[in-house]
Amino acid sequence: MKRDVDGLTSFIPAAGIEELLQKKADPDTYLLRDIIAKSLDKHRLSPKETAALLNVHDPELKQQILEGAHTLKERIYGNRIVLFAPLYIGNKCVNDCAYCGFRVSNPECARSELETAQLVSEVIALEDKGHKRLILVYGEHPDYDAAYIARTVETVYQTKSGKGEIRRVNINAAPLDVEGFRIVKGCGIGTYQIFQETYHEPTYRRVHPRGPKSNFLWRLYGLDRAMQGGIDDLGIGALMGLYDWRFEVMGLLYHTIHLEDTFGVGPHTISFPRIEPAIGTDFAQYPPYAVSDDDFKQLVAIIRLAVPYTGMILTAREPIAIRNEVLRYGVSQIDAGSSIGVGDYAAKDDESVRKSQFVLGDTRTLDEVIYELVQGDYIPSFCTSCYRAGRTGEHFMEFAIPGFVKRFCTPNALLTFGEYLVDYASHRTYEAGMRMIERQIAAISDDGMRQAVSEKLALIQAGKRDFYF
Repeated sequence: MKRDVDGLTSFIPAAGIEELLQKKADPDTYLLRDIIAKSLDKHRLSPKETAALLNVHDPELKQQILEGAHTLKERIYGNRIVLFAPLYIGNKCVNDCAYCGFRVSNPECARSELETAQLVSEVIALEDKGHKRLILVYGEHPDYDAAYIARTVETVYQTKSGKGEIRRVNINAAPLDVEGFRIVKGCGIGTYQIFQETYHEPTYRRVHPRGPKSNFLWRLYGLDRAMQGGIDDLGIGALMGLYDWRFEVMGLLYHTIHLEDTFGVGPHTISFPRIEPAIGTDFAQYPPYAVSDDDFKQLVAIIRLAVPYTGMILTAREPIAIRNEVLRYGVSQIDAGSSIGVGDYAAKDDESVRKSQFVLGDTRTLDEVIYELVQGDYIPSFCTSCYRAGRTGEHFMEFAIPGFVKRFCTPNALLTFGEYLVDYASHRTYEAGMRMIERQIAAISDDGMRQAVSEKLALIQAGKRDFYF
């Protein structure tokens, strides 16, 4: 693959970011309130406004940021939490990322990839637990080209077990060229996710010393090529702990602005995982810019306020207590019942840790996570309706930015949750979930929608499946 970056320059203004972050701490209280009010009115914040939030140190002002993010989440996303699972396809990799257990120089990594029969077994194991949404994860290796990715996606969509099926396949893989993205688009993927890892170029070069990933600009413009290849549903992310988390938040914002300015639509999702330990990887044990729990809460809240209409993904890297708390501050998607070793869902073995990219902080089952979400008054959702109804990219933003999509999201969440309860839930989860559904239906203000949801849920109880608005 030709990696042509001639004529391209970084759209991350590093010096400008550093200057904004060196401004006097703790902005005026009235200014802070104005910034939060702008976000609550569903307007993206400017870099200067976002930097003002990042420069807050006063505990009372920090609390205002957390409360603002919580209010915004309720206004736009309600109490829904979308659930998915990661599925690692192969861990062969030609990069040498300092923080990653899959790096090519790590002798302790047990290299493995799923043959077609193993992939089918993994998908069946996930479907039998109730999953409907997956993200497929690939190392960067010549074997994992666009055609290979497309074949694995097609296999996932074709694999069904009982009433189970995967309705949306997202991708986390190395950047492709435009033609490669066209090939992947043709197999019907949802979101294509590329993490820049760090937007601080000197740090990027230091932690990516060898391999294709060492090319900062090729990766930075990866999602531009995805758009040019027809994929308008994009996910960005930064790995927190490689550099100052405040700089990374600004990098995520500038990436969002770049996509909006260039293509008229920003990312569908933003991810912000912290570095976790990985086998044979001393760097990951002691990250140079480790993010404290308190700072992690702030970065989640500030991202939510900075880009109010973009989905936010919280992964099972985080411990349960942190996951439960930061759900309040803007998270819209989480993985659950996750396993990150190649082949772990169907047949966990003694090599599982050596086949994993890092160590998970939350190892609860899907049913346990769903039960606890219900106890926290969240609606677990497996909804894929926007993608399947063509509400992606610019069309999705037309709905999402004004908040109109919320009208569809709660009913669709209830329908997919009802499917899970009938088909897969434990007794305690079924009882708690059905009580929640009854409360949520009663709270729907539109009489026609309330009746339609009730009718479709009755059909689900009778054995029908796959309803959405």
